[in-house]
Amino acid sequence: MPPRSGPRLVVVGASLAGLRAVEAARDAGHAGPVTLVGAEPHLPYDRPPLSKAYLEDGEAPDVRFREEEHLRSDLGVDLELGAPATGLDADAREVVVGDRRIGYDALVVATGARARRLPGDLAGLHTLRTLDDAAAVRAALDAGARTVVVGAGFIGSEVASGARRRGLPATIVEALPTPLVRAVGEQMGAALSRLHEAHGTDLRCGVGVDAVEGTDRVTGVRLSDGTVLPADLVVAGIGATPDTGWLEGSGVGLQDGVLADETLATALPGVYAAGDVVRWRNPLFADLPTGGLMRIEHWTSAAEQGARAARNALDPAAATPYETVPYFWSDWYSSRIQFVGVATADEIRVVSGSVEEGRFVALYRTGDRLTGALTLDRRADVMKYRVRIGRRTSWADALAFAEERNAAAVAAGH
Repeated sequence: MPPRSGPRLVVVGASLAGLRAVEAARDAGHAGPVTLVGAEPHLPYDRPPLSKAYLEDGEAPDVRFREEEHLRSDLGVDLELGAPATGLDADAREVVVGDRRIGYDALVVATGARARRLPGDLAGLHTLRTLDDAAAVRAALDAGARTVVVGAGFIGSEVASGARRRGLPATIVEALPTPLVRAVGEQMGAALSRLHEAHGTDLRCGVGVDAVEGTDRVTGVRLSDGTVLPADLVVAGIGATPDTGWLEGSGVGLQDGVLADETLATALPGVYAAGDVVRWRNPLFADLPTGGLMRIEHWTSAAEQGARAARNALDPAAATPYETVPYFWSDWYSSRIQFVGVATADEIRVVSGSVEEGRFVALYRTGDRLTGALTLDRRADVMKYRVRIGRRTSWADALAFAEERNAAAVAAGH
């Protein structure tokens, strides 16, 4: 392939956001060199299946997004995998990777987040963030491990679900009295927790972990109430922190992520950010108390942000804001949970179905506006509310819409 000419785009983070950035650059007609830097040796891969289909019995799915030949030959991407970026020299416009320096004209930071870990280095003690993590957890489940998950968030709950689907014992330990308070609110966190009881998962809330026991390999988890849970596999599902250590001292703003404006531009010339690592100003929620400043770890947003950041970085004069209604989903047992919008709310109301029947729609109100919607096994509903959140629909109109849908369902005999 002949040498490419034009501005050099460097993308740090061979993630979904990083992949979408390089693809969007080529789709936009960028003819200059493109370099993709990744800390892991793997090609960009899809993370959601790692805690879902990848843990199921049977053949593990191929989670790679693209073949190496496509990236190198078709897209003309220089792949620098297997070593993390260790610094950013903004004055020289260079990314530092170990003892090497890679120059850039436009830079997209897409380094994602790192899973928080429990203390210790015992065999059988894992997080679930990377492909290597998932392979280790899957191997333990294949061996019939007694599983203890620390943290009742979405990833931890999916791990427990994977264990139970194999018929293996699973316990979830959650320090808070109610799981998922920050993600969906206390009322709905309690509602979703009913799924664990219904499927035989032992959920223990309001208790902490004092220690993971074992000499070389995990044998159990000692709780703050003195209980010891036997375990062969312990998975920490206690959240993640944005991977920004390599940017310290670079001059980029850091505040639980890389700070960026509505176009995903940072304070440094030519530097944009995307995916789990960016905390940006979402214009759609600028009227909320946070001013719209948010960092979200969702597949959809990472994909969209990566593409937008690359286009804006390569043509800053024509940069456009990134506005979105956040969306995520999680599969527990045989159920699908979906959420759109933001969870901070003045009121949460179940408007369709019921918590008792395990199938419902709950709406979130902030002021006089619809700002969120949570559904459990109501897949046809969630995107309709996502559209209305994007239109800044009033609470009264949202409730009226819910009544119309309920009436239509009754008329149809559903």
